[in-house]
Amino acid sequence: MTSSTQQTVTGETVRLTVAQAVVRFLANQWSERDGERQKLFAGCFGIFGHGNVAGIGQALLQNELADGEEHLPYVLARNEQAMVHTSVAYARQKDRLQTWACTASVGPGSTNMLTGAALATINRIPVLLLPSGTFATRVSSPVLQELEAPYAADVTVNDAFRPLSRFFDRVSRPEQLPSALISAMRVLTDPVETGAVTIALPQDVQAEAHDWPVELFAPRTWRVARPLPEVVDIADAAAVIRSARRPLVVAGGGVHYSGAEEALRALCEQTGIPVGESQAGKGSLPHGHPQEMGAIGSTGTTAANALAAEADVVIGVGTRWSDFTTASRTAFQGNGVRFVNINIARFDAGKHSGLSVVSDAREALTALASALEGYAVDDAYRSRQYSLWSEWDSAVEAAYHPAAEVTDRLAEGLLTQGQVLGAVNELTDPRDVVLCAAGSMPGDLHKLWRVRDRKAYHVEYGYSCMGYEVPASLGIRLADESRDVFAMVGDGGYLMMPTELVTAVQERIKVIVVLVQNHGFHSIGSLSESLGSQRFGTSYRFRGEASGRLDGDVLPVDLAANARSLGAHVIEVHSLGELHQAIKKAKAAPADGGPIVIHVETDPLVHAPDSASWWDVPVSAVSELDSTQTAFGEYLDHKATQRPFVTPTTPAAPTTSESAS
Repeated sequence: MTSSTQQTVTGETVRLTVAQAVVRFLANQWSERDGERQKLFAGCFGIFGHGNVAGIGQALLQNELADGEEHLPYVLARNEQAMVHTSVAYARQKDRLQTWACTASVGPGSTNMLTGAALATINRIPVLLLPSGTFATRVSSPVLQELEAPYAADVTVNDAFRPLSRFFDRVSRPEQLPSALISAMRVLTDPVETGAVTIALPQDVQAEAHDWPVELFAPRTWRVARPLPEVVDIADAAAVIRSARRPLVVAGGGVHYSGAEEALRALCEQTGIPVGESQAGKGSLPHGHPQEMGAIGSTGTTAANALAAEADVVIGVGTRWSDFTTASRTAFQGNGVRFVNINIARFDAGKHSGLSVVSDAREALTALASALEGYAVDDAYRSRQYSLWSEWDSAVEAAYHPAAEVTDRLAEGLLTQGQVLGAVNELTDPRDVVLCAAGSMPGDLHKLWRVRDRKAYHVEYGYSCMGYEVPASLGIRLADESRDVFAMVGDGGYLMMPTELVTAVQERIKVIVVLVQNHGFHSIGSLSESLGSQRFGTSYRFRGEASGRLDGDVLPVDLAANARSLGAHVIEVHSLGELHQAIKKAKAAPADGGPIVIHVETDPLVHAPDSASWWDVPVSAVSELDSTQTAFGEYLDHKATQRPFVTPTTPAAPTTSESAS
């Protein structure tokens, strides 16, 4: 239907379908922070089916062909979960100031987005989901792909988005759309509330016409706030820190989203307080900074974890205190250890009974530096930081460049995972982005990677979602074409979702995928072994004829051929020298040349340096297996070191008899 503008007694209106109204509205949304204004939506990813092709699909086509309108570019994806991952990666690279919308058809097309929704919400990353729904009128029920619930006629599969979304609405009538859209924008641009936002659109409603007030489509700017800390909270936090002899900062993702890196650096240089980093916070200080102790927790460095065990005050900045960051609450063992939590979300600021400073991270750190003027740790503590870091840095060198006794025992053509990470780290530019998600590589990257730029490290570990890597690489590259993106993915993760290589070919997006083939689940294989389960079910092997178990020969799977069949340029390497040449060749490839896949085989039994830490994964309490019985005994030993952290943190120093847990 052709849109038309008309005068009514209530003001000027324009007649559009609901879908056309959605697209026109989204194209006119902006975000602003610190005076910098940008489009809130870079575009819309989608896959069309009978539930959205005549609705959102038609609206996007009309928008693309229209003159004199703000456009919402459309990109055809190959998997609905993947397009949400791409949107999340884009938004994270843009410090949550820009994102994409995602449209999918009814039924499985929409429910495929559920994993992406959970990932976005857990990581507090904004993305707008537009799942299509079956007929609101129900005149043809049950229609193709409709879920019939005998206990409630209004339930659809899209209700599954409710617990995964920070905001959910279903538009069953056109009149409901304006309030749904405005509420969605409010949540997407709120750094406290943000996550997946879902507006479910029944397929018949998408195509329904309505007279809309033209003001609905006026440009809107949503200011992303920087809440200031309460003066009394900064004073209390400063008092707690001044009483500390062994303070430690734990930097989380909030440091990056706030752009607080320079404020953190200034505070640490002023006070000498060392910094350990969560996965999301890695890169808060650059590699080589005197106070940079690297990763903390279950996949941390021995330097950061040693300081964590001794800390008397821990200052969390923008962290949600996940179990990997706290080593399942075993990392902080100091008697009477206290917490100061700087977080924009009160929900996170109150964890570990910490003294809460609810504020934008940059503003709080700046205020705290002023309040701590004249305070600094002593020289002995600075020397300990230097000593611990030097020891760890030597271990990283040994992982990047293993000794002959390690490499000599490798099968011909195999490398260690440490060698692969080291080669990529050393041969890439400081601004290039390393990307990873689930498996063993995120832990190794967290420990080993030397970050040289605030946006050069991108590991998804809130949801630890296999398959995130390839689609996310597109999002990062779309967000900043001046950076090469190196997606590190194991064979397990690659097999989950290689399909967006086709989208990268289609859009001529240069991403570099380092595909590490180790014929199984490296991370879970190691975990299984440590828990007494003997790597059961974690290798890609034939079922043995004699044993009937999955212990036969390695499967003849050719992932390089698979990537080549999807249109990617593939480089197969069989030595460290060939890997170096492949990285250089990929770097030199044209910016619009599409995806490049570097295929390399590694030995899954050569591990990165140990973090001297723990992760709480329950072990079978009763077993006939000796390996499981041994693992259970070790599990009980670790459980005994867990801390509840229930004593409130107050400005007054505790007495020697008091304990924080």
